[in-house]
Amino acid sequence: MKKKLVFSALLFLMFFGFTKAQLTVHKMVHAGYVYQNQSFAEVGGRLLFLQTDDVVYRLGVAGMMGSVNGKFAIMPKVQGDILFNFERNVDLYHAIYFLAGAEATTKYIAPKAGVTLFGLIDLTGGYAFPIDKAGINGKELKGVNINFTINLPLVMLHDLLK
Repeated sequence: MKKKLVFSALLFLMFFGFTKAQLTVHKMVHAGYVYQNQSFAEVGGRLLFLQTDDVVYRLGVAGMMGSVNGKFAIMPKVQGDILFNFERNVDLYHAIYFLAGAEATTKYIAPKAGVTLFGLIDLTGGYAFPIDKAGINGKELKGVNINFTINLPLVMLHDLLK
């Protein structure tokens, strides 16, 4: 329980404690693939917070679905990321952002790092530390964590469906 409280406090300070000006918020849906000792499909939503274009914050929730030990399993996931690029106000050359963050499920916590292209396609990796030794369907989820995600802003989806 202490780990969850510390993690929540750190996320709160990280995303809201350091900001001084108004943040712009964008809503996104995302879908992707997660490897965590098992393959999972991921579907969820994210909020993207930005004040300048060189540092961007993201908070998200998702559902991870897959077959574990021959049985279908669903796990909730909460995640927080910081995207940063060292050039400001340069749209054309602002394609690649570096990404650092963490994700937590009911079974593990995983810090991660990676890259994102325009904030739309993410490739991250990290290491998962188990919370629940029983795991999911008898399989403990720990070790190398790999994520590939496609993010779609709701504004873009709205314009495409017109």
